[in-house]
Amino acid sequence: MKIYLSVDMEGVTGLTDPEEMHAGGRGYERGCELMTGDANAVVEGAFDGGADAVLVNDAHGSTKNLRVDLIDPRATLIRGPGKPHRMGQGLSRDFAAACFAGYHARAGVQHGVLNHTWMGKEIQNVYLNGEICGETRLVAGFAGSLGVPVALVTGDEAVCEEARELLGDVETVAVKKGIDRFAAELLPPIVAQRKIREAAAQAVGRLADFRPYVVAPPYTLGVEWNSTAIAAACAIVPGVKQVGPRDTEFTTDDYHEIMALFGLFSMIGGRISCDSGVYG
Repeated sequence: MKIYLSVDMEGVTGLTDPEEMHAGGRGYERGCELMTGDANAVVEGAFDGGADAVLVNDAHGSTKNLRVDLIDPRATLIRGPGKPHRMGQGLSRDFAAACFAGYHARAGVQHGVLNHTWMGKEIQNVYLNGEICGETRLVAGFAGSLGVPVALVTGDEAVCEEARELLGDVETVAVKKGIDRFAAELLPPIVAQRKIREAAAQAVGRLADFRPYVVAPPYTLGVEWNSTAIAAACAIVPGVKQVGPRDTEFTTDDYHEIMALFGLFSMIGGRISCDSGVYG
């Protein structure tokens, strides 16, 4: 039985500061260790629950955050940029379930710690088939298109609520409770990771209870950008239409293209935003 694990960083135990999310920022190296600790808690719990193999995907930013030297040796790790399916890289039909660790609430969610959707400032909102969409929904939809259910989501309290509303009786672990976007009440790592390990074991032990989250094709990805310049630039990508001054849409029957498109959007949006100074 194979289990897939996608690991983001904003929802990791103990982290609240944007500097902790980026290489060179104060606290980043310690953040990578905490991120690896949360990942290992899922891996350990999955094996406790009966998994035969666990594939871990580093799904945050540069995707070079997880400490391979500290990863549970029973797991394998996908690491590094250039992954066409980003947060869902490596996911395929032969996995019994997917788990999401270190996830966070979508953009604009009150009390969502480090809340955003895919990009921190360039994107206002994302829509999937007309419904507002965070990263949990986006990746769960990709898993569902492959027939794979989501069994576990860990992160802040807000993303756990988002996951239960979306996925039903999925296992969740809230490792922090948001006070504001950059402030939270935190569980100590030793407590949070014990809870994650126990929830992962329980999730793998009750896989029959979970159903894939299926979005009916065709899939229409709508993005409301914070900049007219980014929207115009992204609309140059074949198949992407500009439907408003700051809005783009893309429709496909293949969910893999939705995941891949976000990689292009990140490169285009990030470059235009960074190059445009205070007006970005």
